Amino acid sequence: MPVLIAIAAFAAVLGLLNLLLLLGVVRRIREHTKLLDALYEIVGATPGLTSQVAATAVGDVVGAFGATATDGAPVDRELIADGTVVAFLSPDCQACHEQLPDLVAWAAAQDRDRVLVVVDGRSGDPEPLVTLLEPVTRVVVDDATAPFADAFGVRAFPTFFRLDAGGRVTGRGTRLSRLPASAAA
Repeated sequence: MPVLIAIAAFAAVLGLLNLLLLLGVVRRIREHTKLLDALYEIVGATPGLTSQVAATAVGDVVGAFGATATDGAPVDRELIADGTVVAFLSPDCQACHEQLPDLVAWAAAQDRDRVLVVVDGRSGDPEPLVTLLEPVTRVVVDDATAPFADAFGVRAFPTFFRLDAGGRVTGRGTRLSRLPASAAA
């Protein structure tokens, strides 16, 4: 009987030690994830992409832009409502596809006029993204005739901006979840 108690005590101590080590590993992974997220926010990039820092920073006014959305509605800087989120996605961007379900679910719960998705039409077929996003948000396909990425200084995908009514950037990031909440929303 004393041997059985000793084995049970040893197993309990070993299990507790294993639990403590596991908690330590989880804590380190969370710290590293926060550091990597901060790095991607500074660089304006997503993992696996070589990019440059986006030229438009928080507090800047985006350049002039204008186009027609896929639903026929005009889109330009003067028509942007306060708190509008502008998302830049690319059809060949893995990180864009990873965030797509969250973006679609979030956009479905928002006022359609306060969400604009700009799909890069110069890299891959934009149609699957347009088909998925059109029911919940306004979509513009950015090609040579609609240089949205240039007006915003986008150098990497995905990139998200929150704008005020004057086209001033109030938030910017590589993840929708990292944008600050809008006062108007």
